[in-house]
Amino acid sequence: MLRPFFTYNGILMSPAGVGVGDASASPTTALLLSILQESMGRIATILFADRLGTAFEPECKMYRLAADVFNDAAMLMDCLSPALPRGPRVLLLSSSSVLRALCGVAAGSSKASLSAHFAKWGNLGELNAVSGLTEAEYHPGLTLAKKDSSQETVISLLGMLVGSVVVSYVSSPAMTWACLTLLLSAHLGMNRAAVRAVRMHSLNRQRANLVFSTFLDQDKVLTPEEVSLQERIFEWDGVLRWRGSSPLAKGRIGLSMRDLLASLAPAHSTTGSIRDGEAKLMRLIHLYSQEEFLVWYDGPQRVGRISLKEGAGAEWQLKAWALMLWIAHRHGVGEGAYATSASSASTFDLHRATLRDLSSRWPECVNRMRTAGWDVDVASLETTSGSRIRIQVMADD
Repeated sequence: MLRPFFTYNGILMSPAGVGVGDASASPTTALLLSILQESMGRIATILFADRLGTAFEPECKMYRLAADVFNDAAMLMDCLSPALPRGPRVLLLSSSSVLRALCGVAAGSSKASLSAHFAKWGNLGELNAVSGLTEAEYHPGLTLAKKDSSQETVISLLGMLVGSVVVSYVSSPAMTWACLTLLLSAHLGMNRAAVRAVRMHSLNRQRANLVFSTFLDQDKVLTPEEVSLQERIFEWDGVLRWRGSSPLAKGRIGLSMRDLLASLAPAHSTTGSIRDGEAKLMRLIHLYSQEEFLVWYDGPQRVGRISLKEGAGAEWQLKAWALMLWIAHRHGVGEGAYATSASSASTFDLHRATLRDLSSRWPECVNRMRTAGWDVDVASLETTSGSRIRIQVMADD
């Protein structure tokens, strides 16, 4: 909420345009620089949104703070640009434009997810109660957009006024950098504290790791409040951790059938065709015939893969992730004689035993997660556009 206030530390920035203080500069140079910055910013917006568009909702806390890091880094680049020659200055200003574009995409998308999280009754107008309205004074017509826009307008105005007062007392470069560093540090520190205070009720990959590993290891279901104290704001995508320990492996979900088959058998170097001589795929399909997913953990590469069937809803996706996590843990600690063996039979034994154990505890796990406050009807595990598979077993004539 205080971001617009601290944004006005840009008043402290010196003129950073190409040609400022240069008598030989022309308006054409400034125009070309503006076009270059605008073009790079728009291209970065398109590429960033295309590449990470699916990840903004499940990782909204991370991208909310990342947006502030992008914005502050762009501001620092603008401040440094006057000290550089013309060529490097153009490159630096163009880079700052790219960072601001990334900030806009990340901030807008993550803000929408966070706003939906705070809207308890499904309409964003509910957040007006935060502004001091009692239940009797609440009116649905006062939407979150109006409330948020009004608050940002007031805070931005205060930031501009304070910045105008502060800049009148700042005369030396050392004082300028001291004030800028102080404001940027306060900005990032307060936003980090605000993001850590958010208690999401949906299970993304990191929160699923914490909840499932604690349940399977200690028979305890963590609440969203407890998980928010343990989760990292910045986490590697798809990493599997057992109760917050060092990474066990990497997990992928929503794979196509070809990607899954490529992990089961080597592909031909020339044609790219895959020959499944050990019929691993058919054994895998038979193993998961009663499930809406296929899970395969590659021990030597320490990579777990999940392919989802067409009917895989949120609970099925969560069960698949819990199964992959438990298999990775058992393989890593050598639980059972088959866990550390590299043979195909032992690997299938590990999958079969873990699926049996998880299935016997899964209904209890789901009920206890609901009681603890988790929304198990929303799956936030896929950070890229995933695929769905359809399996049809043909009967013999």
